[in-house]
Amino acid sequence: MGIADDAVEIRARGWRTLAALHGIIEAALEKDLGAQVGLSVVEYTLLDALSRQDGWHMRMAQLARATALSPSATTRLVNRLEDRGLLSRVLCDDDRRGIYTELTASGRELYERATPVHDETLKRVLSEAEQREELAPVVHLLQRLPSA
Repeated sequence: MGIADDAVEIRARGWRTLAALHGIIEAALEKDLGAQVGLSVVEYTLLDALSRQDGWHMRMAQLARATALSPSATTRLVNRLEDRGLLSRVLCDDDRRGIYTELTASGRELYERATPVHDETLKRVLSEAEQREELAPVVHLLQRLPSA
């Protein structure tokens, strides 16, 4: 293997490690959020994205980017959460063609109940992953990221 090949292999190994850690985290979050508050990871991600916006609302295209879903998958997700009374859609004041999705009071309340579950699960899983030699370097990198 040449130097260039070694660099590619190192990056590929790092990507595989990151993907493995992501899978472990997502599985634990899916289990805990589902069992304790009745949300999937992607549902929580959407509520979290909305909670970080002034006015608690976003356009559908912004939600698609925030959840890493296709526009059609985002629409289906919003429909499900709207049917549960967690979201509503409102017309944009300055562009009547634009539609915002925003959290309802029930959506905010569920998000506030889900956040400690999310945070505690994430903390626990990262702590466990840190004890695994193959995952520890990625966990250490994550811990060095600036907060907020």
